[in-house]
Amino acid sequence: MAVAVEKLITSDILKPARYLGNERLAVHKPWDTTAIRWVLTYPEVYEVGASNLGHIILYNILNAQPRQLCDRAYLPGQDLAAKLRETNTPLFAVESKRSLTEFDILGFSLSYELGATNILEMLDLAGIPLTWRERQKAGEAGGEFTNLQSQFPLIFAGGQTATSNPEPYADFFDFFALGDGEELLPEIGLVLEEGKQAGLSREHLLLDLAQIPGVYVPQFYDMAKDGSVHPCRPDVPKRILRRVATPIPAYSIGLVPYVETVHDRLTIEIRRGCTRGCRFCQPGMLTRPARDVEPDKVVEAIEQGMRATGYNEFSLLSLSCSDYLSLPAVGMEIKNRLKNENISLTLPSQRVDRFDENIANILGGTRQGGLTFAPEAGTQRMRDIVNKGLTNEELLRGVKTAWEQGWDKIKLYFMIGLPGETDTDVLGIAETVSWLQRECRGKGRKPLNFNLTISNFTPKPHTPFQWHSVSTTEFKRKQNLLRQEFRRIKGVKVNFTDVRISAMEDFVGRGDRTLGKVVRRAWELGAGMDSWYENLDQAFSAWGSAIAQADLDWKYRQVENGEWNLFHAQDHKRSGDEENTQLLTPVQTRLIASLPTQTRLIASLTTPHSLDIPLPWDHIDTGIDKKWLQEDLQRALEAAIVPDCSFEGCSHCGVCGTDFGHNVVIESPAIPKFAGEFVPNTTKAQRLRVWFGKQGNMALISHLDLIRLFDRVVRRAGLPIAFTGGFHPMPRISLATALALGATSSGEIADFELTVPVAVDAFREQLAREMPTDIPIYNVEQIDLKASAATQLLESAEYLITVAALEEATPIQWQDWIDTIKAKEELWYEHTTKSGKSQLINLRDRLFELELVETHNSITESISSVIRYLGSYRPDGLLLRPEQILFMLEAVASGEFQLLHIHRNRLILRV
Repeated sequence: MAVAVEKLITSDILKPARYLGNERLAVHKPWDTTAIRWVLTYPEVYEVGASNLGHIILYNILNAQPRQLCDRAYLPGQDLAAKLRETNTPLFAVESKRSLTEFDILGFSLSYELGATNILEMLDLAGIPLTWRERQKAGEAGGEFTNLQSQFPLIFAGGQTATSNPEPYADFFDFFALGDGEELLPEIGLVLEEGKQAGLSREHLLLDLAQIPGVYVPQFYDMAKDGSVHPCRPDVPKRILRRVATPIPAYSIGLVPYVETVHDRLTIEIRRGCTRGCRFCQPGMLTRPARDVEPDKVVEAIEQGMRATGYNEFSLLSLSCSDYLSLPAVGMEIKNRLKNENISLTLPSQRVDRFDENIANILGGTRQGGLTFAPEAGTQRMRDIVNKGLTNEELLRGVKTAWEQGWDKIKLYFMIGLPGETDTDVLGIAETVSWLQRECRGKGRKPLNFNLTISNFTPKPHTPFQWHSVSTTEFKRKQNLLRQEFRRIKGVKVNFTDVRISAMEDFVGRGDRTLGKVVRRAWELGAGMDSWYENLDQAFSAWGSAIAQADLDWKYRQVENGEWNLFHAQDHKRSGDEENTQLLTPVQTRLIASLPTQTRLIASLTTPHSLDIPLPWDHIDTGIDKKWLQEDLQRALEAAIVPDCSFEGCSHCGVCGTDFGHNVVIESPAIPKFAGEFVPNTTKAQRLRVWFGKQGNMALISHLDLIRLFDRVVRRAGLPIAFTGGFHPMPRISLATALALGATSSGEIADFELTVPVAVDAFREQLAREMPTDIPIYNVEQIDLKASAATQLLESAEYLITVAALEEATPIQWQDWIDTIKAKEELWYEHTTKSGKSQLINLRDRLFELELVETHNSITESISSVIRYLGSYRPDGLLLRPEQILFMLEAVASGEFQLLHIHRNRLILRV
């Protein structure tokens, strides 16, 4: 049954529209006609999860499957979470409003090492036991089964962190989906449907799932003493294959939230995978081979997506957009096609060496977006060590091109703590920024400003640098070096990553199954939303205490002190020089041999880890050979570059073959001729005034969200809206006034100015077709072009308010109070202005009409009433608000009242 959550999703919680599930392009499939019911959850707040491209793609793909239904859930805000716990209401899926326990399968995206605490919070709110063992035990105890022969849905995780090293989280999930999910999840759905029809037990169902390439079922594997993982039964694979799929841009179109999200735009993937070979980069290693999307399909998806969503911005997504050779051609084609619609393009961080005038042209325009490059290191030596493939000349050429094309501020990403780094390399970051500023100066131009993010290198599984660590003390020292250096450089804003969280990410990200108890205890101690700055202190304290209580603080200290390190000399020596040297592997011996003599001696004595020891993630087959990673580590120490195999020779990493496919690089079509920038059409050929309502769930949409909604509706309807002039042209849509969050209305007004006359009936039909059903269009009238805006003509407003007395009151008493208010000539109210000054106002002067409409029994058995009033509502601030009617009632009744609901009947304009 659907959970009765309507009473919890009210205007007193932050952004209640997060939980409505009524976004445009949301898919509502009938519950009773589907065999398998999924919930895809993103364990973050709605604004983050609802704009995640992977979340949208998989949601669309699953709902495209016959007999399969997919709903969504997100981490609720603290206010709603408190309400759920207070009322014993389980966490629900946003579209069906059903409890998560009613579904067959519940999938989480695990894309951050410390993100599992949010998952545990969601499971707890849903009333689902946290571990697979607890769920299995509860199933054995019996009970009413509603899905897949169990009381609880199957719980799985996917995403980058789940694929790279699932072991720290193995206790909590029935299985993991490794790699790309576009083909894998539908296969899982088919197995579940067959198993459900056959009445298979949970164990047999999981065994069937374990036969699907890409599905890892932890309970069928045991951890050895050395941390490695091996099958505990013969009928499951020894190594689990990462799945690879071809991107399908059409599935990226969907879910247009009413709430402003983190990525409030249409996002289309143009290339999946990266073969640049940056040695610190886990996504680059986990997504090989590189696969270009055909340019025609990208253009088609963008054009269809912009029409279907009404967005005014789109983004092209890839790990390295600049390596998509068709980028300038695709960008220019779309820019030309949508030239008259004030559309802008944004790109994520891109290769500075590929940035040229062609890319600058597709990014520029009336709403020029930000520009981000990632040099990563401040010296050529360090960029060679990490295999960045970027020279100083290429860096300068790219930055200078951006400056010459009009950018005055550029964002740069750097890292500190990289293997082989010296203080000279660290200070090279400041020297590089200063050099770029000097080279980009000119008369009549502002100095080039930089916004820098300097993060701490965190080693990741399946990368050549997975055998490396840096001490927290070193990170702090290097950050201080840079802080002192940047004090002398103007026009630079520097942001540093907190060193405490970096150490935690390292500890958990490279951990084994013993960390399951740490993750759980950290959540119990208050960890959650750990990537958010305001939660950092609490998160660090919780994780630190959890590690100590698990008696693993000794292991954490190894990470924190940088003891897993093949590059830097340590300040201490160990006994048994000869014995330790004999334990080194051939690769390790070559590494140490390439170091300076003093460093070589100390490194040979202080390296406690062999490159050949088993790692907790060795049973995950990503396609990259572990031996190749070791060899690439040797090349890093020699500062040797490995070319990008998408454009040069094969690097023999081991990926390309039948299991993972091959690189797909598509040559660029000709770049279309630039048709010119968007020129806002400021022609005012027609002015229309629209009367509309705000009903049902739309009452929980804020005023700013409503303004965005109107903009998107006009775009989807293809109406010829006029724009303002200037650097940031805006559509000429003017709402008369705001309505309080949670209030309904049948009398809102908006003015529209068009560049071409449109028949009034046609305008109304086109507008209503694209509007949500809870925003009805009542009337449209053409008004004079020179007429004052509705917001300037406001005179009064009529409301129906529902008010409850906290003590019992009869209908006669209510009428007496109303009559007493009407009989008075003065009712003084102390008003505090925005500047903090107090002033007395006579509310009676602002009240024109007042009547009791009806009375009825409320839930508390006292009498509540519906009161109609007509009051002043002038643009100069002379207003009579619904709350002030309560003040009048309390003044004449000497009692307390509660405002239950506000409905605005109409706005009255001055003639």
